[in-house]
Amino acid sequence: MSEEMQEILSKLKLAVAILVLAVIIAVAVIVMNIVPTVQNIMKLNEDYAAQTIVLSEKQKELEDLQLTIKKQEDLSDIEKQFFVSAEAGLDTEGVIAGEFSEILDLIRSNTIKMRSINYTYDPSDDNFVKGAPQKFNVAQLDMEMIANYKTFENFLRDLYKHEHFLDIAKVEVTPYEKDKSVLLINFTIKLYAQKS
Repeated sequence: MSEEMQEILSKLKLAVAILVLAVIIAVAVIVMNIVPTVQNIMKLNEDYAAQTIVLSEKQKELEDLQLTIKKQEDLSDIEKQFFVSAEAGLDTEGVIAGEFSEILDLIRSNTIKMRSINYTYDPSDDNFVKGAPQKFNVAQLDMEMIANYKTFENFLRDLYKHEHFLDIAKVEVTPYEKDKSVLLINFTIKLYAQKS
């Protein structure tokens, strides 16, 4: 092979080497610019997914709060009537029996367990008994109950919605020592009936 050919071949090899080196450098520069961009896109995608979860949780909280507000508004305009027995001439126990039965139904429907109950008819310290004994019969019920937080909350809500006038005189709630989700409740309620 001639010297001229060898020189051309040598220049050609050098040109190819420079071209390959230029391509390698170009690819390296492109990769160095693309990799951080791809990493940034992946991080933004992860942040978006996390924020989407936070947004859905906050929307759920808002819906729950709106529902709670709506329930409270629904309860705010309840008018209470005094219980009136269908039968005339009964003593206090007989008159209040129907009202007491409704309260026991609320206790049962909310799966609350009764430990004990004491009755006091027409208690002398009650304002209705003092002020208008000829117009009203009163029964004070001192109850010991067992419930969990949710069933007791539902029971109180049902009492609030109950159609007849009553007075929750005392509520003492103590969590059970062995299981704090169980409540031991001392509950005093006064039931009123209008005499016919």
